[in-house]
Amino acid sequence: MNTTRRRIAVSDIHGCAITFKALLKKLGLQVDDELYLLGDYIDRGPDSKGVIDFIWSLQRSGYKIQCLRGNHEQLFLDAVASSPNDCMDIHMLRSFRVNKNGQVPDQYIEWMSGLDYYFELPDYLLVHAGINFSAHSPLTDHYSLLWLRNWYDQIDRSWLEGRIVVHGHTPTRQSDIKLRASLLDAVPALDIDAGCVFPSYMEFGHLCAFDLDSRELHWQKRLD
Repeated sequence: MNTTRRRIAVSDIHGCAITFKALLKKLGLQVDDELYLLGDYIDRGPDSKGVIDFIWSLQRSGYKIQCLRGNHEQLFLDAVASSPNDCMDIHMLRSFRVNKNGQVPDQYIEWMSGLDYYFELPDYLLVHAGINFSAHSPLTDHYSLLWLRNWYDQIDRSWLEGRIVVHGHTPTRQSDIKLRASLLDAVPALDIDAGCVFPSYMEFGHLCAFDLDSRELHWQKRLD
């Protein structure tokens, strides 16, 4: 039995396939590790298709990868349904070598449609964006799970029952992510969206991985 199995979370890859591959290489991802991806695989970056294809290839090779839905997957699904002859994001469609939303191959649309909104672990709750603790049933408020920002002052620790929320969605400076990671016992939430697709001069331009067991942060500067 592999006693060094790790649980790792990554969010907001946004079409940066080269950066994503480099991060996993830097991590030395093993088949026994558990990789949790928290949504926004597509849009903005140059190779949305390549990101999804790489995830699928890892899964076919036996890697344990769980994928959440992000707001950009939801935006695309909505665009396919309402505006199949339009272009939601030119970079994304170019990666598929198509010109219209509805021309993206069905297997990609079906995959996005099947993505979960959250993952519950004994010690963590993984979502894309945030949790509306004022909702009667917070985990059924899908809009908030995909879109919510600025919610830390509403955290209900009794509802969390000792769990920590890890999420993405809101681009956050490296220094702020590091600070938040050091304060998880005080504020049980961590945003790991390091703004991979944005310029690095604002402390963005990185893809961040968070080890759920050691609470270590790992970084890969954008290469795409």
